[in-house]
Amino acid sequence: MSAHSMLCERIAIAKELIKRAESLSRSRKGGIEGGAKLCSKLKAELKFLQKVEAGKVAIKESHLQSTNLTHLRAIVDSAENLEEVVSVLHVFGYTDPLGEKQTLVVDVVANGGHTWVKAIGRKAEALHNIWLGRGQYGDKSIIEQAEDFLQASHQQPVQYSNPHIIFAFYNSVSSPMAEKLKEMGISVRGDIVAVNSLLDHPEELHLSESESDDEGPELLQVTRVDRENILASIAFPTEIKVDVCKRVNLDITTLITYVSALSYGGCHFIFKEKVLTEQAEQERKEQVLPQLEAFMKDKELFACESAVKDFQSILDTLGGPGERERATMLIKQINVVPDQPSERALKLVASSKINSRSLTIFGTGDTLKAITMTANSGFVRAANNQGVKFSVFIHQPRALTESKEALATPLPK
Repeated sequence: MSAHSMLCERIAIAKELIKRAESLSRSRKGGIEGGAKLCSKLKAELKFLQKVEAGKVAIKESHLQSTNLTHLRAIVDSAENLEEVVSVLHVFGYTDPLGEKQTLVVDVVANGGHTWVKAIGRKAEALHNIWLGRGQYGDKSIIEQAEDFLQASHQQPVQYSNPHIIFAFYNSVSSPMAEKLKEMGISVRGDIVAVNSLLDHPEELHLSESESDDEGPELLQVTRVDRENILASIAFPTEIKVDVCKRVNLDITTLITYVSALSYGGCHFIFKEKVLTEQAEQERKEQVLPQLEAFMKDKELFACESAVKDFQSILDTLGGPGERERATMLIKQINVVPDQPSERALKLVASSKINSRSLTIFGTGDTLKAITMTANSGFVRAANNQGVKFSVFIHQPRALTESKEALATPLPK
């Protein structure tokens, strides 16, 4: 293929990938985090290629073959093949074995955060050679990168489970490398190709002293990737098994929302209080109770004593008869446990968003290894800003309104 033909092909690919990336970003309500970053990287690549086409930049043919497009295309392909993609090109911070702060870019975060994908566009030969120490100085092998992923994932649990890691190879991977990754607990996707011994081809055997050293995988040191010999082709699993957390911790805001008259059809009013009218309008657009019930289904329900005590106090002051009756039924389904905030929750510095009551409730959920259901997104953000990430299910708030209905204006039916 001529350099001009290759350039035209690369430009067409870049344009197509931009469309796919934009479509991907719109595929999730509220967008996919990092979607704009992915699109801007693709647009930068296209702009560069168009400059080459216009004769403004002179590059060698080899540069056209090694553009970032291969990697970016692998990211788009990966994201399109997975469910519940929440972010792309996400940067995670972690501490390495020496105690140094490091960052790691995860190409695709899917399954609501439970799956991390590294998309790899480099050819199997190059990856295999780097692993065997035949790459350029400073090249990090895929196995070393896998160790970084494992280290980071153990420090970023999602609902108390470590994310599952997939390495997706778009230009094949050698069978010894694939085996090593599987031993480490990493899933491999792509074509797994054979390796041939160079001892059968002495004319190609030029080993340096370091490569013929006794240390390291001696047999692998004299191998060559055979891309024609595909041993297995592994597609993305359509459904990745996730360890779902079966414990739920109910915050006061959730207890109130669950029993609120607004959640049971009492949303067709204009209330004297603006905030209640707004919540009623939200409820007419999107019912919150079905979301709560779907999440709570088949799970063990917990609430700490402080949450139940304060909920009861609010109910005694503001609750109507229907709301109180529903509250009695709800409390019977819940395991009420002593306050037991976790150590990391207690380390949080108090602020306008972080008070002792919230610390106790979220901290108890953390100790129980339960997901805290809450409408208090302010606390979750503030804690996150201090480096403490709680496992949460966030929903819209609903206040107790039954006793306010008498003074409210019913909406025409």
